[in-house]
Amino acid sequence: MEELDYWRLCEELNIVQAALLLAGEAPVDAEGMEKLNVNERPRGYEAAKTAITHALKNYLIYEEECRKEIDITMEQDRLNWRNQLDSLQQRSIKGQLFQEPEYDINGNIVGNVQGSIDLYNSTIEVESLKQWLAYRGFRQVFFFPEPVESVDFLDSSNPRYAPKLAAAVRAWQAVTDAGKKSPKQALDKWLREHAVDFGLTNDEGKPIEQAIEECSKVANWNPKGGATKTPT
Repeated sequence: MEELDYWRLCEELNIVQAALLLAGEAPVDAEGMEKLNVNERPRGYEAAKTAITHALKNYLIYEEECRKEIDITMEQDRLNWRNQLDSLQQRSIKGQLFQEPEYDINGNIVGNVQGSIDLYNSTIEVESLKQWLAYRGFRQVFFFPEPVESVDFLDSSNPRYAPKLAAAVRAWQAVTDAGKKSPKQALDKWLREHAVDFGLTNDEGKPIEQAIEECSKVANWNPKGGATKTPT
């Protein structure tokens, strides 16, 4: 295996590492990358870093919007809000963003630099990054070593977009390990937690159980029931 291949084992990356991998470079010298002059950095690195950073910021906004208490009486207004939320999610990369620490004259941390981004401590989830790349139609070889099929059916702006189909696919992608639960139980849980993302909630914002059931049945890889057996 090539050195680059081992980085596919990572489930999380910091922003510098992810940008380097998008630029086709192994992040072995990631720690010193920001110390180099811009013209000394790999081609494509700056653009990738900027795009990833903005997508991570979008995710934080998306999380904040999801937590808001909404009181929308008109169905069309509610639909517009959900469409905007879907669009924001698709332009987001899930992860954690940290600001750079601020030091006093003695080198002690006294707070954070407002508006800054700590490129080395801020992290992103690789699966979310891949979904974002696929949505943007950017299938970089490192993250997509094998041919991938079109994801048009996950695009909410597609005139034939089917929310339940998208929910079932996203649940199947997200629940890779059901743990002690059955796959059906794990899928149900994920779908309830993300019901608002796919418009699977009622007027009170609660998940529609029939819709959850329909989606989890489609995504369930173990329809016979019970926890997934551990290979021997």
